Amino acid sequence: MNDASRTASAERYADCYFTVRDGLRLHYRDYPGAADKPPLLCLPGLTRNARDFAEFAERYSPRFRVIALDFRGRAASDYDPLPARYNPLTYAGDVIELLDQLGIAQAIFVGTSLGGLVTMVIAATAPQRIAAAIVNDVGPDVDPAGIDRILSYVGNDVRFKSWDEAADTIAANYGGNFERYTHADWLAMAKRNCREENGEVRFDYDMAIAEPFRTAGPAPQVDLWPLFAALGHKPLLVIRGEKIDLLTAQTTEKMKAVAPGMTLAVVPGVGHAPELNEPEAIAAIDEFLSTR
Repeated sequence: MNDASRTASAERYADCYFTVRDGLRLHYRDYPGAADKPPLLCLPGLTRNARDFAEFAERYSPRFRVIALDFRGRAASDYDPLPARYNPLTYAGDVIELLDQLGIAQAIFVGTSLGGLVTMVIAATAPQRIAAAIVNDVGPDVDPAGIDRILSYVGNDVRFKSWDEAADTIAANYGGNFERYTHADWLAMAKRNCREENGEVRFDYDMAIAEPFRTAGPAPQVDLWPLFAALGHKPLLVIRGEKIDLLTAQTTEKMKAVAPGMTLAVVPGVGHAPELNEPEAIAAIDEFLSTR
């Protein structure tokens, strides 16, 4: 059920909670907006959370209501005692429950990385819930080099002595793929990705989200193209970082063939994943939302 209590915030949003079928209490930010159009539903990347969408939400609220979810195991949402449930099918079920509990028939999905994969799952399983979609830096083919890079640090419970140390480590993880970033930018990212606890700074997610990737035996091969094809029936904007190692230019060309109505925007000088505040991303999103 949806939690009736909404935590007061000095920001222009409410911190809200809802309880899903297996008893976990999940958090989302709710930014006010128009009731006569579908809201923007923001779904973050693997280790990320609703804070990633703060600037995005401030830009488009109150023209749109903006809802930004913390997936289970992230930030203010409960951690799952069964790590095997950390997978896109479970996350998709949580998203549908959120929409049901809020009485929202359709939303404009905004999915970064994992959030984009969850959007594809919902396109195949509950397409009527998607009015349109913005998919940020992910596609139905994920380059193994990018996966290997991410898995090299996901689930490592590193502790930092300061925010500056956390910022430097995050910058190193991204391998120089953000040409425009200064130390201040990396510090801001650290404060979105991490939390302070007992005098230390640590990543703000359950380290067990990495366990499903570490199962014994060969990794199962899942064909995501039918899921993307389902999403291709919807108004669709795909944003790609020029220096990304997950979504290749070759894959995006194939995506355009599968979904001819898809709009593609490339953000120069940026790796995985664009923050959606880059001029190229803003221009593409503004144009896409202008008819929604």
